[in-house]
Amino acid sequence: MSAQFNYDKDGQTYGSYRKTDQRIAAYVEKAIGEAQTVLNVGAGTGSYEPKDKYVISVEPSKTMRLQRAQKNKAPAVIGTAENLPFDDDSFDASMAMVTIHHWGDMEKGLQELLRVSKGRVIVMTFDPDALDIFWNVNYFPEVVQAEKERYPSVKFIMDVLGGNCEIITIPIPIDCADGFQEAFYGRPEAFLDKEIRNNQSAWGFVSEEEELHGVQLLKEELESGEWDRKYGKYRTQPFFEGALRLIVAEAKEGK
Repeated sequence: MSAQFNYDKDGQTYGSYRKTDQRIAAYVEKAIGEAQTVLNVGAGTGSYEPKDKYVISVEPSKTMRLQRAQKNKAPAVIGTAENLPFDDDSFDASMAMVTIHHWGDMEKGLQELLRVSKGRVIVMTFDPDALDIFWNVNYFPEVVQAEKERYPSVKFIMDVLGGNCEIITIPIPIDCADGFQEAFYGRPEAFLDKEIRNNQSAWGFVSEEEELHGVQLLKEELESGEWDRKYGKYRTQPFFEGALRLIVAEAKEGK
């Protein structure tokens, strides 16, 4: 399966649905620590970029770059993770927020983050081995399988980054502002909204028939009350610990 998702074609409204959630951002900001210069690779529309740092962003998609202005973000450098246009040790820290599964060569991209960083490398991703925790696997198994095939293992990321890593499970708040799949663990009706699904890239890797079948099943179980009988506790559960991970590596140790 190709890991490439065409954001120029399908990401026109991405910035409206994929936003910084401040409670998740707190974990990112703590990991960045005292670093003053930060590189954000695969930056998209700028989610999770710290406001009190000097941030340089790299983003290959024109559609994503144009949406940065709508969020009052600085323009991004045109480029890819695998070939960063910066000298060694150019930044105090570097970050990659839910992006590495889109890279053509994840190992090379992670090595580039190490190369240009003097301090920490911070990667937000989803652990493919934990994706079955979320109830959506019972409605959209093809989507979950697509995600499992796209996301690298936590061990792979740790090995490439040199092994000196802290792995943090990020609890997802029930009213999460960021529109990834697990963000709606207590708001299942969201998956009936085509626009929300369009801004979750995994749906681009399943057939329309598979997508509509799962959506129809969820719709029927919501209407009958079956979903609430099975999973209704999530509607009031303040946080959900699923597959969202923050991997924090010390770049000096990784070199």
